[in-house]
Amino acid sequence: MRFYEMTWPVLRQVSREDVLILVPIAACEQHGRHLPIFTDSILVTAVAEGIEKHLSDKVLLLPTFWLGASHHHLPFGATLSLQADFHAQVLAELLRPLLDDGYRRILVLNGHGGNIDTMHVALRRLHPEYRHCLLTGASYWELAHDELAALAEGPRKIMGHACEFETSMILALRPDLVRQDEIRDDGLPEDPRLRGLFTSEDMAQRTRRGVYGHPERASAEKGRRMLDAVIGRCVEVVEALLAKPLPTSGL
Repeated sequence: MRFYEMTWPVLRQVSREDVLILVPIAACEQHGRHLPIFTDSILVTAVAEGIEKHLSDKVLLLPTFWLGASHHHLPFGATLSLQADFHAQVLAELLRPLLDDGYRRILVLNGHGGNIDTMHVALRRLHPEYRHCLLTGASYWELAHDELAALAEGPRKIMGHACEFETSMILALRPDLVRQDEIRDDGLPEDPRLRGLFTSEDMAQRTRRGVYGHPERASAEKGRRMLDAVIGRCVEVVEALLAKPLPTSGL
Protein backbone atom coordinates (compact mmCIF):
# COMPACT_ATOMS: atom_id res chain seq x y z
CA MET A 1 0.00 0.00 0.00
CA ARG A 2 1.21 3.46 -0.85
CA PHE A 3 0.04 6.19 1.50
CA TYR A 4 0.26 8.87 -1.18
CA GLU A 5 -1.99 7.01 -3.64
CA MET A 6 -4.86 6.42 -1.18
CA THR A 7 -7.80 8.48 0.07
CA TRP A 8 -8.53 9.24 3.70
CA PRO A 9 -11.59 6.95 3.93
CA VAL A 10 -9.53 4.06 2.57
CA LEU A 11 -6.67 4.81 4.96
CA ARG A 12 -9.15 4.74 7.85
CA GLN A 13 -9.62 1.05 7.12
CA VAL A 14 -5.91 0.20 7.40
CA SER A 15 -5.04 -1.74 10.55
CA ARG A 16 -3.11 0.37 13.04
CA GLU A 17 -1.58 -2.65 14.75
CA ASP A 18 -0.97 -5.17 11.97
CA VAL A 19 0.48 -2.87 9.28
CA LEU A 20 3.96 -1.34 9.34
CA ILE A 21 4.52 2.28 8.28
CA LEU A 22 7.63 2.39 6.06
CA VAL A 23 9.28 5.83 6.04
CA PRO A 24 12.16 6.21 3.54
CA ILE A 25 14.45 9.18 4.23
CA ALA A 26 17.44 10.33 2.19
CA ALA A 27 19.22 13.44 0.91
CA CYS A 28 19.90 15.73 -2.03
CA GLU A 29 23.65 16.31 -2.11
CA GLN A 30 26.78 16.13 -4.22
CA HIS A 31 27.85 12.63 -5.27
CA GLY A 32 31.16 13.23 -6.91
CA ARG A 33 31.55 14.04 -10.57
CA HIS A 34 29.80 10.96 -11.86
CA LEU A 35 26.57 10.45 -9.89
CA PRO A 36 23.44 12.63 -9.63
CA ILE A 37 22.81 14.65 -6.50
CA PHE A 38 19.58 12.69 -5.93
CA THR A 39 21.47 9.37 -5.63
CA ASP A 40 20.51 8.63 -2.01
CA SER A 41 16.84 9.36 -2.69
CA ILE A 42 16.77 7.24 -5.85
CA LEU A 43 18.32 4.29 -4.05
CA VAL A 44 16.29 4.28 -0.84
CA THR A 45 13.09 4.79 -2.85
CA ALA A 46 13.91 1.74 -4.98
CA VAL A 47 14.55 -0.35 -1.86
CA ALA A 48 11.39 0.87 -0.13
CA GLU A 49 9.26 0.23 -3.22
CA GLY A 50 10.77 -3.25 -3.46
CA ILE A 51 9.74 -3.97 0.12
CA GLU A 52 6.22 -2.67 -0.49
CA LYS A 53 5.93 -4.82 -3.62
CA HIS A 54 6.76 -7.96 -1.63
CA LEU A 55 4.50 -7.07 1.34
CA SER A 56 1.86 -4.84 -0.22
CA ASP A 57 -0.91 -5.82 2.22
CA LYS A 58 1.27 -5.39 5.32
CA VAL A 59 3.33 -2.27 4.53
CA LEU A 60 2.09 1.30 4.17
CA LEU A 61 4.76 3.20 2.24
CA LEU A 62 5.20 6.93 2.76
CA PRO A 63 6.72 9.22 0.10
CA THR A 64 10.49 9.56 0.44
CA PHE A 65 11.56 12.46 2.63
CA TRP A 66 14.42 13.63 0.45
CA LEU A 67 15.89 16.49 2.49
CA GLY A 68 18.72 15.32 4.74
CA ALA A 69 21.31 16.50 7.22
CA SER A 70 24.07 17.09 4.67
CA HIS A 71 26.08 20.07 5.90
CA HIS A 72 29.29 18.02 5.63
CA HIS A 73 28.86 18.12 1.84
CA LEU A 74 28.38 21.87 1.55
CA PRO A 75 32.03 22.64 0.64
CA PHE A 76 31.36 21.02 -2.76
CA GLY A 77 28.08 22.85 -3.34
CA ALA A 78 25.25 21.06 -5.18
CA THR A 79 23.76 20.20 -1.78
CA LEU A 80 20.50 20.99 0.03
CA SER A 81 20.61 20.45 3.77
CA LEU A 82 19.05 20.99 7.19
CA GLN A 83 21.07 21.51 10.36
CA ALA A 84 21.28 18.25 12.30
CA ASP A 85 19.22 19.34 15.31
CA PHE A 86 16.48 20.75 13.08
CA HIS A 87 16.50 17.63 10.90
CA ALA A 88 15.90 15.48 13.98
CA GLN A 89 13.00 17.72 14.95
CA VAL A 90 11.50 17.55 11.46
CA LEU A 91 11.73 13.74 11.41
CA ALA A 92 9.95 13.55 14.76
CA GLU A 93 7.20 15.88 13.55
CA LEU A 94 6.84 13.84 10.36
CA LEU A 95 6.09 10.72 12.40
CA ARG A 96 3.95 12.31 15.11
CA PRO A 97 0.68 12.62 13.10
CA LEU A 98 0.91 8.94 12.16
CA LEU A 99 1.42 7.93 15.78
CA ASP A 100 -1.40 10.19 16.93
CA ASP A 101 -3.59 8.52 14.29
CA GLY A 102 -2.97 5.20 16.01
CA TYR A 103 -0.32 3.49 13.88
CA ARG A 104 1.91 1.42 16.14
CA ARG A 105 4.63 -0.06 13.92
CA ILE A 106 7.16 2.32 12.32
CA LEU A 107 10.33 1.64 10.35
CA VAL A 108 12.38 4.62 9.22
CA LEU A 109 14.49 3.34 6.33
CA ASN A 110 17.49 5.60 5.89
CA GLY A 111 19.47 6.14 2.70
CA HIS A 112 22.01 8.79 3.80
CA GLY A 113 24.84 8.52 6.33
CA GLY A 114 24.30 12.02 7.68
CA ASN A 115 20.79 11.06 8.81
CA ILE A 116 21.85 8.23 11.10
CA ASP A 117 22.28 10.36 14.21
CA THR A 118 19.22 12.53 13.51
CA MET A 119 17.06 9.45 12.96
CA HIS A 120 18.14 8.03 16.31
CA VAL A 121 17.50 11.33 18.08
CA ALA A 122 14.05 11.68 16.51
CA LEU A 123 13.02 8.19 17.63
CA ARG A 124 14.39 8.80 21.12
CA ARG A 125 12.44 12.05 21.35
CA LEU A 126 9.21 10.31 20.42
CA HIS A 127 9.62 7.20 22.54
CA PRO A 128 8.57 8.65 25.96
CA GLU A 129 5.23 9.74 24.45
CA TYR A 130 4.63 6.57 22.44
CA ARG A 131 5.99 3.76 24.59
CA HIS A 132 3.21 1.49 23.33
CA CYS A 133 4.51 1.79 19.76
CA LEU A 134 7.31 -0.03 17.96
CA LEU A 135 9.63 2.77 16.81
CA THR A 136 12.51 1.49 14.69
CA GLY A 137 14.99 2.78 12.15
CA ALA A 138 18.04 1.67 10.18
CA SER A 139 20.09 2.45 7.11
CA TYR A 140 19.46 -0.15 4.42
CA TRP A 141 23.19 -0.89 4.05
CA GLU A 142 23.47 -1.62 7.76
CA LEU A 143 20.65 -4.13 7.62
CA ALA A 144 22.26 -5.77 4.57
CA HIS A 145 25.89 -5.39 5.66
CA ASP A 146 26.87 -9.03 5.18
CA GLU A 147 25.03 -9.37 1.87
CA LEU A 148 26.63 -6.24 0.40
CA ALA A 149 30.11 -7.08 1.69
CA ALA A 150 29.91 -10.45 -0.05
CA LEU A 151 29.22 -8.73 -3.39
CA ALA A 152 31.91 -6.05 -3.13
CA GLU A 153 35.02 -6.60 -5.24
CA GLY A 154 36.97 -3.60 -3.97
CA PRO A 155 38.85 -3.51 -0.67
CA ARG A 156 36.15 -1.43 1.04
CA LYS A 157 33.36 -3.71 2.23
CA ILE A 158 31.10 -1.06 3.79
CA MET A 159 29.15 1.79 2.22
CA GLY A 160 31.17 4.85 1.26
CA HIS A 161 29.98 7.73 -0.89
CA ALA A 162 29.49 7.56 -4.67
CA CYS A 163 31.37 4.30 -4.14
CA GLU A 164 31.30 0.81 -5.63
CA PHE A 165 27.93 0.15 -3.99
CA GLU A 166 26.09 3.35 -4.88
CA THR A 167 27.57 3.57 -8.36
CA SER A 168 26.65 -0.04 -9.16
CA MET A 169 23.07 0.40 -7.99
CA ILE A 170 22.55 3.67 -9.88
CA LEU A 171 24.01 2.00 -12.98
CA ALA A 172 21.33 -0.66 -12.55
CA LEU A 173 18.49 1.81 -11.94
CA ARG A 174 19.36 4.97 -13.89
CA PRO A 175 22.40 4.47 -16.12
CA ASP A 176 21.38 7.57 -18.06
CA LEU A 177 22.32 9.69 -15.02
CA VAL A 178 25.85 8.30 -14.62
CA ARG A 179 28.79 10.14 -16.22
CA GLN A 180 30.94 7.07 -16.68
CA ASP A 181 33.89 9.04 -18.06
CA GLU A 182 34.17 10.80 -14.68
CA ILE A 183 34.31 7.67 -12.52
CA ARG A 184 37.42 7.67 -10.32
CA ASP A 185 38.29 6.01 -7.01
CA ASP A 186 38.97 8.53 -4.25
CA GLY A 187 39.19 9.05 -0.49
CA LEU A 188 42.00 9.17 2.03
CA PRO A 189 43.31 5.80 3.25
CA GLU A 190 41.97 4.71 6.62
CA ASP A 191 44.24 3.93 9.56
CA PRO A 192 43.16 0.53 10.96
CA ARG A 193 44.32 1.62 14.40
CA LEU A 194 41.46 4.15 14.46
CA ARG A 195 38.66 1.68 13.74
CA GLY A 196 35.57 2.50 15.76
CA LEU A 197 36.57 6.14 16.20
CA PHE A 198 34.25 8.95 15.09
CA THR A 199 35.96 12.00 13.61
CA SER A 200 33.92 15.10 12.81
CA GLU A 201 35.06 16.26 9.38
CA ASP A 202 33.47 17.29 6.11
CA MET A 203 33.81 15.50 2.80
CA ALA A 204 36.27 18.04 1.41
CA GLN A 205 38.65 16.99 4.19
CA ARG A 206 38.38 13.34 3.14
CA THR A 207 38.26 13.44 -0.65
CA ARG A 208 39.15 15.66 -3.60
CA ARG A 209 36.37 14.57 -5.93
CA GLY A 210 33.49 14.14 -3.49
CA VAL A 211 33.86 10.34 -3.65
CA TYR A 212 34.78 7.90 -0.90
CA GLY A 213 35.35 4.37 -2.11
CA HIS A 214 35.99 2.42 -5.31
CA PRO A 215 33.45 3.26 -8.00
CA GLU A 216 35.85 1.98 -10.66
CA ARG A 217 34.77 -1.53 -9.54
CA ALA A 218 31.09 -0.75 -10.19
CA SER A 219 28.86 -2.46 -12.76
CA ALA A 220 25.15 -2.53 -13.54
CA GLU A 221 24.98 -6.31 -13.12
CA LYS A 222 26.54 -6.07 -9.68
CA GLY A 223 24.11 -3.27 -8.87
CA ARG A 224 21.14 -5.46 -9.69
CA ARG A 225 22.47 -8.19 -7.42
CA MET A 226 23.06 -5.66 -4.66
CA LEU A 227 19.54 -4.27 -4.91
CA ASP A 228 18.03 -7.75 -4.85
CA ALA A 229 20.11 -8.63 -1.80
CA VAL A 230 19.21 -5.44 0.04
CA ILE A 231 15.50 -5.73 -0.70
CA GLY A 232 15.48 -9.39 0.33
CA ARG A 233 17.19 -8.62 3.61
CA CYS A 234 14.91 -5.66 4.34
CA VAL A 235 11.83 -7.78 3.64
CA GLU A 236 13.16 -10.26 6.21
CA VAL A 237 13.48 -7.45 8.77
CA VAL A 238 9.99 -6.10 8.07
CA GLU A 239 8.47 -9.56 8.41
CA ALA A 240 10.19 -9.92 11.78
CA LEU A 241 8.88 -6.52 12.89
CA LEU A 242 5.36 -7.49 11.85
CA ALA A 243 5.63 -10.66 13.91
CA LYS A 244 7.13 -8.91 16.93
CA PRO A 245 4.71 -8.33 19.81
CA LEU A 246 3.85 -4.67 20.31
CA PRO A 247 5.32 -3.09 23.43
CA THR A 248 3.16 -2.25 26.39
CA SER A 249 3.26 1.11 28.16
CA GLY A 250 3.44 -0.49 31.61
CA LEU A 251 6.44 -1.68 33.61
